[in-house]
Amino acid sequence: METTTTYIPDLNAVQRASLQLKGVADLTPLIKNSRLSKDLNCNLLFKREDLQQVRSYKIRGAYNKISSLSDLEKENGIVCASAGNHAQGVALSCKLLNINGLIFMPSPTPKQKIEQVRMFGDDAIEIVLIGDTFDDAYAAALEECNRMNRTFVHPFNDEKVIEGQATVGLEILEQSDIPVDYLFVPVGGGGLASGLSEVMKQLSPNTKVIGVEPEGAPAMFNSIKENKLVHLKKIDRFVDGAAVRRVGDKTFPICKANLHDMVTVAEGRICQIILDLYNKDAVVLEPAGAMSLAALDQYRDEIKGKNVVCIISGSNNDITRTAEIKERALLHANLKHYFIIKFPQRAGALKEFVAEILGPNDDITHFEYTKKTNRENGAAVVGIELKSSDDLEPLITKMKLHHFYGDYLNDKPDLFQFLI
Repeated sequence: METTTTYIPDLNAVQRASLQLKGVADLTPLIKNSRLSKDLNCNLLFKREDLQQVRSYKIRGAYNKISSLSDLEKENGIVCASAGNHAQGVALSCKLLNINGLIFMPSPTPKQKIEQVRMFGDDAIEIVLIGDTFDDAYAAALEECNRMNRTFVHPFNDEKVIEGQATVGLEILEQSDIPVDYLFVPVGGGGLASGLSEVMKQLSPNTKVIGVEPEGAPAMFNSIKENKLVHLKKIDRFVDGAAVRRVGDKTFPICKANLHDMVTVAEGRICQIILDLYNKDAVVLEPAGAMSLAALDQYRDEIKGKNVVCIISGSNNDITRTAEIKERALLHANLKHYFIIKFPQRAGALKEFVAEILGPNDDITHFEYTKKTNRENGAAVVGIELKSSDDLEPLITKMKLHHFYGDYLNDKPDLFQFLI
């Protein structure tokens, strides 16, 4: 039976990590966001870890771990497995410390992310593309570690990594001249949340630390709920910086003991936050970087009149994902709907649908004919964007009344993913 460790981050070790990181990790700003402060009736501050050189907090843990290795371990080199931010933090650390690193990434990793890792690591690292998933790359990395006697740099389940990430907490307390009532932190494997929460427990015990996870990958949420480490069989990988099947056996007990609450947020809600931050605040975030903000609506009553800090954890977002982000946001807001529409095979049927069925503010955003089902009716998959979610039921009613309605796809995820 698997047991968890009793490791607790030591405050002195975190302070030593902070000294080790000087000149490597930037002192990122703690900035008030006036728009959301007004909307939520609180004093909301952003801890902008997206402004690090590698555009995420991951440099803290990676550099603290790699710099702590013995001379022999440094000579042998390191290995890591990552599809994103951890790889960039490791790559830059290897370059700065002149240590050879092997970085294993899944073969489908976007070219943009591969190029970023190569840029930060330069000649100090070698990228190995292998397997279809992170789990494949992770297994190959561990095998290489054993074969070459190299040190594996884990993205979260490592004491030095946790202590490095915990330095974010020290900075927040040094930068804030007011007490922090609530601190919202994104959770993937738990490295940041465990280190950060321990710093707050010791130095700011009245701060309520809230962990935030994506609904599609609730590994920490389920583990805390069931009081044991849970391995998720299936996850939604959209929030790629935080979607893990299993959190760390070092991070889990710390988070379980220290977090005031652990919540999940819908991927569609995260997407809306990304769009809002870009359009209204000119801030570019990746999905994991927006998670802490996506949880604020759930706490409107509790945070009213309070001092609130959200960790903005990263901004490594591929611009090619913009269409998907907008789509998920609209689906979550109940403004984008997909139907199978049965069009009578006669002249003017499509014109009738547009003129008599659609409302004045409805917009067709997707249209694709499928194979004709019979001689009288031809079916098409149609995506319709509404101005108000209240327009959905009247639209469906008119479709049925005029015999256009075939099926509604939004609530049929398997069929939806196959057709759209």
